[in-house]
Amino acid sequence: MPINLDEALGAELEPDEFSWSSSDVQLYHLGLGAGADPMDPRELRYLTDDTPQVLPTFGNVAQSFHMTKPPTVQFPGIDIELSKVLHASEAISAPGPIPASGTGVAVTRFTDIWDKGKAAVIWSETTVTAPDGTLLWTQKRSIFARGEGGFGGERGPSTSTAPPERAPDFELSIPVLPQQALLYRLCGDRNPLHSDPGFASAAGFPKPILHGLCTYGMTCKAITDHVLGGDAAAVDTYGARFAGVVFPGETLKANVWKDDGRYVATVVAPGRDDAAVLTGVEFVPK
Repeated sequence: MPINLDEALGAELEPDEFSWSSSDVQLYHLGLGAGADPMDPRELRYLTDDTPQVLPTFGNVAQSFHMTKPPTVQFPGIDIELSKVLHASEAISAPGPIPASGTGVAVTRFTDIWDKGKAAVIWSETTVTAPDGTLLWTQKRSIFARGEGGFGGERGPSTSTAPPERAPDFELSIPVLPQQALLYRLCGDRNPLHSDPGFASAAGFPKPILHGLCTYGMTCKAITDHVLGGDAAAVDTYGARFAGVVFPGETLKANVWKDDGRYVATVVAPGRDDAAVLTGVEFVPK
């Protein structure tokens, strides 16, 4: 079904009220690899009963955390088969610490839809507030829909950003467990691409791949641990673009540069000739 630009652009979805618990936060952090050293007090801050600290990237998944079925891409003016959709980018901004448990009200609107000819790029922004109206976080997302271009929209600007032309200030090793995708899927993304070998093969992959949002969250945690001593509340804004696949069992490498009060990074898979998996990573401390 072709995208109806007039209906889709600027459309605002009905408010969605949802809740999360400290156990949800703990499971999310475990899905990112927290607790690899169960004797490290810094790691245990992510897993404390009732009052774990919360990585801001939990906000990217909190609304869909309890989904048990594959997602759909059906919105006003937009109806796309899931197999045609790729996650393009994600970002989160939190003015204060995200509570370890609570209730939020999410309002999503579609801010841009770009016509790339053979594909479409669809941008959305979700604001999440507490029941009393206090802003908890703002999430921005883009998806790439293959075969959905040609609807007469604007092409949109280029979003490629090269890292500084110098050696990175530091490198971080990010190990991915063989069962990481099977664990992370309990955080609400049940797309069989991450769990079903047959489905992954039909999609052109040798085996199930890791969720992009898992790589995204693991990278945020790695940078938080390195530059902020593991203080998740000190992260203001974080975002990245999804550039390639990750296979469970790999060890990734984040190349990180200090850049005018923020950190920028790229994440690569050294075992596959440094294939890029995240680009345009931006990490801004408070």
